[in-house]
Amino acid sequence: MKKISLLLIGLAVLFSVPTQAQLGKLFKKKKPPVIEKPKPKKEDSNGIKPYDKVITKKAITDKGLFDVHTVDDKFYYEIPDSLFGAEMLMVTRIAKTASGIGFGGGKQNTQVLRWEKDNKKVLLRVVSHEVVAADSLPIHEAVVNSNFEPILFRFDIKSIGKDSTSTVIEVNKLFETDVKALGFPASRRKSYKISSMDKSRSFINTLKSYPLNVEARHVKTYGSSAPPSNSSTASISLEISNSMILLPKEQMKRRYFDQRVGWFSRGQTDYGLNAQKSKTVRYLDRWRLEVKDEDIEKFNRGELVEPKKPIVYYIDRATPKKWVPYLKQGIEDWQVAFETAGFKNAILAKDPPTPEEDPDWSPEDVRYSVVRYLASPIPNANGPHVSDPRSGEILESDINWYHNVMTLLRNWFFVQTAAINPEARGVEFKDEIMGRLIRFVSAHEVGHTIGLPHNMGSSAAFPVDSLRSAAFTKKYGTAPSIMDYARFNYIAQPGDGDVSLMPDIGVYDKHAIRWGYRPIPSAKTAMDEKETLDQWILAHQDDPMYRFGSQQFGNPIDPSSQTEDLGDNAIKASAYGIANLKRIVPNLIEWTAEDGKDYDDLQDLYNQVLSQYNRYMGHVAANIGGVYEYYKTYDQEGAVYTHVDKKQQRNCMQFLQEELFATPTWMLDNDIFNKIEFAGVLDRMRRMQTGTLNRLLSFDRLARISENEALNGSDAYVMIEMMTALRKGIWSELYSNTAIGIYRRNLQRAYIDRLAYLMTESQEPLSGSARRYSNRTRVLVSQSDIRAVSRAQLVNLKNTINTSLTVTTDQNTRYHLQEAVVRIDAILDPS
Repeated sequence: MKKISLLLIGLAVLFSVPTQAQLGKLFKKKKPPVIEKPKPKKEDSNGIKPYDKVITKKAITDKGLFDVHTVDDKFYYEIPDSLFGAEMLMVTRIAKTASGIGFGGGKQNTQVLRWEKDNKKVLLRVVSHEVVAADSLPIHEAVVNSNFEPILFRFDIKSIGKDSTSTVIEVNKLFETDVKALGFPASRRKSYKISSMDKSRSFINTLKSYPLNVEARHVKTYGSSAPPSNSSTASISLEISNSMILLPKEQMKRRYFDQRVGWFSRGQTDYGLNAQKSKTVRYLDRWRLEVKDEDIEKFNRGELVEPKKPIVYYIDRATPKKWVPYLKQGIEDWQVAFETAGFKNAILAKDPPTPEEDPDWSPEDVRYSVVRYLASPIPNANGPHVSDPRSGEILESDINWYHNVMTLLRNWFFVQTAAINPEARGVEFKDEIMGRLIRFVSAHEVGHTIGLPHNMGSSAAFPVDSLRSAAFTKKYGTAPSIMDYARFNYIAQPGDGDVSLMPDIGVYDKHAIRWGYRPIPSAKTAMDEKETLDQWILAHQDDPMYRFGSQQFGNPIDPSSQTEDLGDNAIKASAYGIANLKRIVPNLIEWTAEDGKDYDDLQDLYNQVLSQYNRYMGHVAANIGGVYEYYKTYDQEGAVYTHVDKKQQRNCMQFLQEELFATPTWMLDNDIFNKIEFAGVLDRMRRMQTGTLNRLLSFDRLARISENEALNGSDAYVMIEMMTALRKGIWSELYSNTAIGIYRRNLQRAYIDRLAYLMTESQEPLSGSARRYSNRTRVLVSQSDIRAVSRAQLVNLKNTINTSLTVTTDQNTRYHLQEAVVRIDAILDPS
């Protein structure tokens, strides 16, 4: 009973109803723990803001070498700290150009840049590799002190990356202001009288990042008082492309340049060399082709091996499908040359991946070299490359293929081969014919991208008549190098059979690629290679097929290294070429005819005939006062410079008198003229004849003729003989007492004008690029024989005219001669 009572009492206590106060205490809500919110970060004293305040949620980010962020109209680079101090190559090109300023894709500037960072700012500095010395040498300090790196631009640091391993800068001002190194070059602004950049019409187009490069496209508009087109705007707008490329950490071993083998090269003044004066060393631009470690023994045994990394070109997706195979063939035609360097499959052509296969693939990515097909009226193609200025390693190359290069090919092939080649007789070629021409130009441009410049001396290696031989041309092509401007076989005549019409990868091309690319495993340094490289040159020193002749700008000095020529004798080659032009002209109307079409093609191709004829005259004229240039070193016999033989110069003068100055009436076809123009025949002939006349009577040519006389005496073709022969030929009617026709009267007036020029003018200094590339012979005219001999020619001419006036009966001839005497008197006595 007691136990039961105790149990009931316990239960009563357990289940007793709590009071309101007790319930309040029992179910009182606990306050959640207080979590302190982080205080918003403030920008520091240097103006550096928190990352998410700069690169906001609105940012569009392109990841790559730098992360490129776009926030509204602001552009930012997020530069990894690991790239500060690394060297990068900035290549500036005109991506899209105003009419009259060249073509899109033209390189304007190349600079090595380095990003530097301090606590407050980021600096973009220009790095020079033109003057160097090894850092282990005492003179290195002097070189550094005399080559302080200029600052191209200075940036505020906008933020620090999320993980504190990168730095954010805004780059709008770098591309939107007039930073001349990244825009239209200062050296070219004078030509168009550019005053300043118009900021309101200049803006960033795109910034894109790739694993090894960052690409910027921006539009620049400049005020101009002499724009080449759209003059009403008083301005020039261009789209500029800037490629910033990370240079390799490990530099490729150099190969030293030798002018006896043509290569694109670059130079450095090296104060660390053991020499008593500063010395410039030059080294080749070439791709890094290396033997795989596992193939070294095979290579040493003479077996062909595949390189560690081949040269690969992709064909632009925009290329018309029917031309793709021909472009590829032109690229892979070079495989036979690389085989002489010990490599197989060294150069390959590929299709790019489709957007579905690789949406990130882009021709702007420096990892890919691309043949770009451009919808442009420019009749051209070009093959530039980008190389590491420290070593010469070619990093990438884009061949620019303009659609209208096919017009250029049509014109060349027609005017140079139609006389013997039915496939060329028309204004539209079959696809397989045009494709073969595209393949030829593709191979030529690829040659530039692998390091080879034009070899204008190549075509002079072959005897002229060998180019009429089917067996010879099938074996050797029309020139030993596809890098010459040899074009097509204008020498072959009807009945010569199945001759080759164009060059292929030739003997010289294989030699140059072997010399520039074949590894020399026993050589540890570039200097160690020199003995072997010299031996490769000397092994063929007496064979003209292995000769390199540099490109000449302006009036050529070396007649054996000209553009657009063939064969070893300009007179003979030009005579064959003219014979073919004479066959073409009577057929021009038939070969261009099409119902319902106007006569534009007839006019174009007639003008092409005249242009080709003019080239022949230039090829011959270059021999008069010409000097051959054959590169040699001390261990080779013979002269580097040799004047053209006296007999050859005389023969060239006679050729010009007979083919040009004695009016070439075969090109005067009234059936053509009455379909293409209402006037122009007289002026066209005058311009053609006086063009060659003025080149013959140029100050620099006469200076070389005078120097030839000083050096070689009676063995030289002297100035008096040359100018007397020219006068007597142009005024030959005075000696035969015949009437002077209208074309000849115009030529004779031009002759007097030119002698007046020689008597009164001086040699003008070259400017701009002409000063850099032209090898013009300098002369102080007032202290040379030029004016004395010119005066004598005028006096003799006046006396001969006065004698002729006593017997001439033709009225036009009499008036012409009377006026000529008055003009001569004004020159001889201008008072």
